[in-house]
Amino acid sequence: MTSLPQHPSKGTERERPSLAIARAARALAEAGVEAPRAEAELLAAYVLDVPRGRLALADGFTADDLARFDALVGRRAAREPLQHLTGVAGFRHLELAVGPGVFVPRPETELLAGWGVEQGRSRNAPLVVDLCSGSGAIALSVAQELPDARVVAVERSPAALAWLRRNAADRAAAGDTPIEVVAADVTDPELLDELVGRVDVLLCNPPYVPRSVAVPPEVAGHDPDEAVFGGADGLAVIRPVIGRAAELLRPGGVLGVEHDDTHGRAVPELLAADGRFTAVAEHRDLVGRPRFATASRRADGQHATGGPAWQTGSS
Repeated sequence: MTSLPQHPSKGTERERPSLAIARAARALAEAGVEAPRAEAELLAAYVLDVPRGRLALADGFTADDLARFDALVGRRAAREPLQHLTGVAGFRHLELAVGPGVFVPRPETELLAGWGVEQGRSRNAPLVVDLCSGSGAIALSVAQELPDARVVAVERSPAALAWLRRNAADRAAAGDTPIEVVAADVTDPELLDELVGRVDVLLCNPPYVPRSVAVPPEVAGHDPDEAVFGGADGLAVIRPVIGRAAELLRPGGVLGVEHDDTHGRAVPELLAADGRFTAVAEHRDLVGRPRFATASRRADGQHATGGPAWQTGSS
């Protein structure tokens, strides 16, 4: 564990945040953390209970504050996720409770959620389904930004469901439209049978990393395995989700599914090959990597004789 020994000397009541943050940033950089300065500031803001942008105006660390800060920096240097240390993850306009047992939502998934919100805005009181909901990041974002939507979140993991229900209760208490939480396996061929042919927007951030891929320590040691890996090729969950989505969506309803950056052709091809979708498109993230695919349920509700062409989009 990284040691940060320079504490305030006797007679000194507080240490300036800038000094402690500089030491912490060096320790995090040595540990291989990608954004050491930013994360040191976030941990300092958490300990001092101030917004990150007001750290320069904070009174500084007491000896107890500094001991707590150093302990958190040591845990982060050991590659415990920052969000586990602070207990929250930011996602679009939300702060979500996260911790052991639930996948920490990633910034790139905000693009899929945003696409879903835009699709829902063009529909009157849309029915939106979020599969593999985890912490509820996508579902709760949609419910907040589309208050007239009915939002259904599906998750199978008991540990993740506890976080999902907690976040759903917190957001409802804050005044957002309540969501419906369903405990189910998204690969179940009878999933949400009562909603067949009724869903306007279906979104899914499934486990999609191929089993052979090495993942960062934060993922390998802390994110649930079942929320990360999608079988040998990463498509074990995506394949049945596509098939079930075609049954759940109403004609003209839309699907958005996040995928691994190696699936920029595979997922659109699966959508095209299904025969029940049109307007298949691939979307890239802010650094140009393939990130999610979208499609529309054929308006005639039928199978095409041949898969439709698909195009590369951007987000």
